[in-house]
Amino acid sequence: MLTVVYARLLETRHKQMSLLNILEFPDPRLRTVAKPVTDVDDRVRILIKNMLETMYNAPGIGLAATQVNVHQRIIVMDLSEDASKPQVFINPEIESLDDATCPTQEGCLSVPGFYETVDRPEHIRLKALDEDGNPFEMEPNGLMAVCIQHEIDHLNGKLFVDYLSAFKRDRIKKKLEKLQRQKD
Repeated sequence: MLTVVYARLLETRHKQMSLLNILEFPDPRLRTVAKPVTDVDDRVRILIKNMLETMYNAPGIGLAATQVNVHQRIIVMDLSEDASKPQVFINPEIESLDDATCPTQEGCLSVPGFYETVDRPEHIRLKALDEDGNPFEMEPNGLMAVCIQHEIDHLNGKLFVDYLSAFKRDRIKKKLEKLQRQKD
């Protein structure tokens, strides 16, 4: 009996969650600036669950709502090795805490298959809301700081390829357009 109840719970949970379509560069919708979340309600929490499922399935370590064509200021991340520490940042705001930068090889679910080095501040202060709408602050550094900045760029309509030379950016764009034509 317990197994049947558990199976029904899993089935119900799975029905509430779904994979979202990740937009790919050069899709112009990736350039839309996201609007602040005004009310953290069940609709937002369902979106967060769907974003996490989509991110894990991709697989990735971060996803901004803009990447799934929802233009609200929501980010999900999980930097753990075993996908056990999901984090949610609603209406994130950051400031750099020092001049040190961290050159990091970045990739992106919206720019699949490409990795390039980007310099970003190494230590930041973050203010955001959690999935219950509670405000919090933290001072991440290293990879976490880089990932948060990368995802906030998405919310601002910016991609990591914008930090590259026009030549590199155009080369990546042409390759992705060619791959997209081959899929269609």
